[in-house]
Amino acid sequence: MTLRPGGTFFLACTAGTAIANNYAIQPALTDVAARLGVPLSVIGLVPTAALTGCVVGFALLLPLTDRVAPNRLIAGQLLCLAAALALAASAHSAGVLLASYLLIGATASVAAQASSIVGRHAPPARRATGVATVAAGMSAGILLSRTAGGALADVLGWRWMLLVFAALALLGALGAATLLPRQQPHTGHGYLATLRSLPPLLRRHRPLRHAVIAGGLWYFAFNLVWVALALALAQPPYSLSPSAIGLYSLAGLLGFAALPVTGRLTDRYTPRAVITAAMVAAAGGTALLATGLGTPPLTALGLAVFDAGCFAAQAANQSRVIALDPGRSGSLSSVYLVLYFVVGAIGTALAAPVLEGLGWRGASLIALVALLLAGLVGHAGTRQARQPASAERLDCA
Repeated sequence: MTLRPGGTFFLACTAGTAIANNYAIQPALTDVAARLGVPLSVIGLVPTAALTGCVVGFALLLPLTDRVAPNRLIAGQLLCLAAALALAASAHSAGVLLASYLLIGATASVAAQASSIVGRHAPPARRATGVATVAAGMSAGILLSRTAGGALADVLGWRWMLLVFAALALLGALGAATLLPRQQPHTGHGYLATLRSLPPLLRRHRPLRHAVIAGGLWYFAFNLVWVALALALAQPPYSLSPSAIGLYSLAGLLGFAALPVTGRLTDRYTPRAVITAAMVAAAGGTALLATGLGTPPLTALGLAVFDAGCFAAQAANQSRVIALDPGRSGSLSSVYLVLYFVVGAIGTALAAPVLEGLGWRGASLIALVALLLAGLVGHAGTRQARQPASAERLDCA
């Protein structure tokens, strides 16, 4: 069953507005710390909490795409996201805020469900293009989240900013309930059996292992760079406002523009070729960033190339994972994204101490090494994912 006309675009928008909630508060972290009366080092754990929640969502909620009708699954999860955002907006202690962001991260994993649904329902020859369209929505959400979040926090305050995003989640839930397929995927296995089958997938599929290692390395670099950047620009000698810091996210629009082309190139050639080229570009952008933050145009150029490389590689990598078995796209994506975000959360958690101990240049050089390793692993991966038989059974041992 294919998606209705406009279904892929709707899921791309849904993915973007959902995943944005993991990042929108970052430009306002210093204001949040001041309002709650806690050290910046404590509030700096908010992005880590969001990514940790995402890992939980990918492990426990993403496999539901293989079991639950898309309209019910996406609508229900967006309603939960809106409730979690409202809880964060009402928080008066760091503990409540961190707990809220664990829930926000978990429910924001609806972005990955959108990609899995598109990959399942797209024709094989157009699968990478569909996945790249959703990835474009996600990248727009990630990039514009800091700009929108910083601007809304400056004008309305960070609490009302969160409520604006909650309203967007409610609108998305209404759209999902009416626009997405109502047909439940055919499966003869229970939810717990599906969860038990996830670890063996990593052992069974060699391309999945390559995808996990390469993707984890570039996502580690991505989070290390962006969180360290936000913290560095908020401190002397720059001392930029949240909205000014958020403007740097606009530099990543190059990555957003490159994603439709990425999908077509992946459908035409191989994910491996696209991933290798993307990592070379991302490493070049990081080398520019390592020269320092004192020249805004050079920083913007470095971020543009860096983001374009990371987003292009992710779209190609995700299409490779889904192509292993489109009927189990949710389970395969769950394994991939859980490990992908675990490594990314490490990059987020290390950003503040690395920045404090090694400075901006040290953080950039660590990211550069991670990207070069990702390129090597991606290039060493198999040329084409194995297509398993449609009758392949779940390994529930």
